[in-house]
Amino acid sequence: MLYIIIGTGLLFIAMAFLVTENNSKYLLSGYNTMSEAERTKVDIKSYIPYFKKFHLFLGVSFIAIGLLLHFAIGESASGIFIGVYPILAYIYFMRESNKYWKGSSSKWNKIGLYVLVATLILVFGLLAMGFKENQIVIAPDSVQFQGSYGEILNASEIQTVALVDHLPKITSKTNGFALGSVKKGYFKTKEGEKVKLILNSESKAYLLFTKTNGEKIYFSAKEKPSIDLYNEIKNVHPKGPE
Repeated sequence: MLYIIIGTGLLFIAMAFLVTENNSKYLLSGYNTMSEAERTKVDIKSYIPYFKKFHLFLGVSFIAIGLLLHFAIGESASGIFIGVYPILAYIYFMRESNKYWKGSSSKWNKIGLYVLVATLILVFGLLAMGFKENQIVIAPDSVQFQGSYGEILNASEIQTVALVDHLPKITSKTNGFALGSVKKGYFKTKEGEKVKLILNSESKAYLLFTKTNGEKIYFSAKEKPSIDLYNEIKNVHPKGPE
C-alpha cells in the first residue's frame, strides 16, 4: 500500500512537469485531437500553469494524506482514499478548467466531468458492497455465507470445520475484493493453493471450512467472535466434522 501511495503521488507530480505549452498539442489529452481551428478556442497559455499547479498539489497532498491515513488509521482508510481522492480532485479540476475551454471543446470537457461523477458513484457502490458484512446462517442441513462471494454449503459438502489462529500466506488475489483487513473472494497462497476468503474484519481466530472436494473457505465475522460461531456450529451439528 505504501508503494502505491508514494508511486501514484510521484506520478501526479511528474505529470505537472511533463506537459508544457510547446508539447501540449502532442501530450495533452483532448487538446491533441483538436484541429488547429479548435485549438485557437483554448486559452492554452493560462491552462498550462493551472494544469501544473493542480498536479503538483494533487501529488504532494496525495502522498501526505495517504501516509497519514495509513499510519494513523490503517490500510482500509488509505485504500478508500486512494480510490476516491483522485476522482474528487479531477472532478474539481475539470469543472474549474471549463473557463479555459470554449466551443465544442467545452462540451467534451463537461462530458468528461459527468463520466467522472458516474465513476465516483460506482466506486462508492463497490466500496459499500465490499465493506458490507457477510452474515453466516447456520442450519441443521447447511451453512450459508450471505453477501458478496457467498455460497451455501450443504452438510454433505463439509468435510471439516476447524478454528485456526492464522491465515495462510496470501500472495495474490485472483478474483475478489481486498482492502485492509477486509478480504472477500478467491486468493492464492504462497504454496500455490487457491482458497476462498470471506473476512469481514481482522480476527484472532478464523473458521476454516474444508469441503469434501478439498476446497477451503476462511471466514471471520465483523462483530461475533469466531469461537462463538464455532461453538454454535458444534451445537447445531454435534456429530458433525471436527
